[in-house]
Amino acid sequence: MVILISLIVFAVSFIVLSAIVFRKISALVQLPETAPFQIDLQGFFSKIKTLKLFKDFSFEILLQRILSKVRILTLRTDNKTSNWLQKLREKSQKKKFSEDDDYWKKVRKSTKL
Repeated sequence: MVILISLIVFAVSFIVLSAIVFRKISALVQLPETAPFQIDLQGFFSKIKTLKLFKDFSFEILLQRILSKVRILTLRTDNKTSNWLQKLREKSQKKKFSEDDDYWKKVRKSTKL
Protein backbone atom coordinates (compact mmCIF):
# COMPACT_ATOMS: atom_id res chain seq x y z
CA MET A 1 0.00 0.00 0.00
CA VAL A 2 2.79 2.41 0.91
CA ILE A 3 4.65 1.55 -2.29
CA LEU A 4 1.54 2.23 -4.35
CA ILE A 5 1.03 5.63 -2.72
CA SER A 6 4.67 6.56 -3.24
CA LEU A 7 4.50 5.51 -6.90
CA ILE A 8 1.40 7.62 -7.42
CA VAL A 9 3.04 10.65 -5.79
CA PHE A 10 6.16 10.12 -7.93
CA ALA A 11 4.13 9.85 -11.16
CA VAL A 12 2.04 12.92 -10.40
CA SER A 13 5.13 14.92 -9.49
CA PHE A 14 6.87 13.87 -12.70
CA ILE A 15 3.83 14.84 -14.80
CA VAL A 16 3.54 18.25 -13.12
CA LEU A 17 7.27 18.91 -13.53
CA SER A 18 7.11 17.93 -17.21
CA ALA A 19 4.15 20.26 -17.75
CA ILE A 20 6.03 23.18 -16.19
CA VAL A 21 9.11 22.52 -18.31
CA PHE A 22 7.07 22.30 -21.55
CA ARG A 23 5.27 25.55 -20.74
CA LYS A 24 8.57 27.36 -20.13
CA ILE A 25 10.42 26.05 -23.21
CA SER A 26 9.03 28.87 -25.35
CA ALA A 27 10.32 31.48 -22.91
CA LEU A 28 13.71 29.77 -22.75
CA VAL A 29 14.01 29.71 -26.55
CA GLN A 30 13.44 33.48 -26.73
CA LEU A 31 16.34 34.24 -24.35
CA PRO A 32 19.55 35.49 -25.97
CA GLU A 33 22.40 33.00 -26.26
CA THR A 34 24.91 35.13 -24.37
CA ALA A 35 24.45 36.46 -20.90
CA PRO A 36 23.63 40.19 -20.72
CA PHE A 37 26.60 40.88 -18.45
CA GLN A 38 30.05 39.39 -18.07
CA ILE A 39 31.95 39.20 -14.81
CA ASP A 40 35.59 40.24 -15.07
CA LEU A 41 37.27 38.16 -12.37
CA GLN A 42 40.78 39.41 -13.13
CA GLY A 43 39.70 43.03 -12.64
CA PHE A 44 37.81 42.10 -9.51
CA PHE A 45 40.80 40.37 -7.94
CA SER A 46 43.18 43.16 -8.96
CA LYS A 47 40.90 45.73 -7.25
CA ILE A 48 40.82 43.60 -4.10
CA LYS A 49 44.62 43.30 -4.07
CA THR A 50 44.97 47.09 -4.22
CA LEU A 51 43.02 47.53 -0.99
CA LYS A 52 45.16 48.46 2.00
CA LEU A 53 43.83 45.53 4.01
CA PHE A 54 45.18 42.96 1.55
CA LYS A 55 48.49 44.62 0.61
CA ASP A 56 50.31 43.27 3.67
CA PHE A 57 48.43 39.96 3.71
CA SER A 58 50.63 36.89 4.01
CA PHE A 59 49.38 33.33 3.77
CA GLU A 60 52.36 32.12 5.79
CA ILE A 61 51.46 34.30 8.76
CA LEU A 62 47.84 33.18 8.50
CA LEU A 63 48.97 29.56 8.45
CA GLN A 64 51.23 30.13 11.47
CA ARG A 65 48.37 31.65 13.43
CA ILE A 66 45.98 28.85 12.54
CA LEU A 67 48.52 26.18 13.45
CA SER A 68 49.35 27.85 16.76
CA LYS A 69 45.66 27.99 17.67
CA VAL A 70 45.24 24.33 16.73
CA ARG A 71 48.28 23.48 18.86
CA ILE A 72 46.85 25.37 21.83
CA LEU A 73 43.54 23.58 21.40
CA THR A 74 45.21 20.17 21.31
CA LEU A 75 47.31 21.00 24.38
CA ARG A 76 44.19 22.06 26.26
CA THR A 77 42.37 18.88 25.36
CA ASP A 78 45.42 16.82 26.28
CA ASN A 79 45.58 18.55 29.66
CA LYS A 80 41.87 17.97 30.25
CA THR A 81 42.09 14.28 29.37
CA SER A 82 45.16 13.94 31.56
CA ASN A 83 43.22 15.40 34.50
CA TRP A 84 40.32 13.02 33.85
CA LEU A 85 42.70 10.09 33.70
CA GLN A 86 44.35 11.14 36.98
CA LYS A 87 40.96 11.39 38.70
CA LEU A 88 39.98 7.97 37.40
CA ARG A 89 43.23 6.50 38.70
CA GLU A 90 42.65 8.07 42.12
CA LYS A 91 39.14 6.63 42.25
CA SER A 92 40.50 3.26 41.24
CA GLN A 93 43.12 3.39 44.00
CA LYS A 94 40.51 4.34 46.60
CA LYS A 95 38.26 1.55 45.42
CA LYS A 96 41.09 -0.96 45.49
CA PHE A 97 42.11 0.16 48.97
CA SER A 98 38.56 -0.19 50.27
CA GLU A 99 38.32 -3.67 48.73
CA ASP A 100 41.59 -4.64 50.41
CA ASP A 101 40.27 -3.30 53.71
CA ASP A 102 37.19 -5.50 53.40
CA TYR A 103 39.37 -8.48 52.64
CA TRP A 104 41.25 -8.21 55.90
CA LYS A 105 38.04 -7.77 57.83
CA LYS A 106 36.74 -10.95 56.29
CA VAL A 107 39.95 -12.79 57.14
CA ARG A 108 39.72 -11.67 60.77
CA LYS A 109 36.13 -12.84 60.99
CA SER A 110 36.99 -16.23 59.53
CA THR A 111 39.86 -16.75 62.00
CA LYS A 112 37.61 -16.03 64.99
CA LEU A 113 35.48 -19.02 64.18
